[in-house]
Amino acid sequence: MTKRLQVLLDEDELAEIRRSARRRRLSVAEWVRSALRDARAAEGSRPAREKLQAIRSAVGHAFPTGSIGEMHADIERGYVGHDES
Repeated sequence: MTKRLQVLLDEDELAEIRRSARRRRLSVAEWVRSALRDARAAEGSRPAREKLQAIRSAVGHAFPTGSIGEMHADIERGYVGHDES
């Protein structure tokens, strides 16, 4: 099922969109749908290479850690990053 979406634009902006749609041989409605699809896709997840780079960068660091049980206990105690020796 399709739904109607109303968008209010000033005259200059609508004229620009009409020109752009005409150049692409699209109706204004199809141009808008395409622009919205492109915006949603761009907003989606980051490319895999960026994710892998972030992981590679993180692996190069040496952070203190422990078993999952120790980490949960630290969190529950309000661990602040120092030994309680």
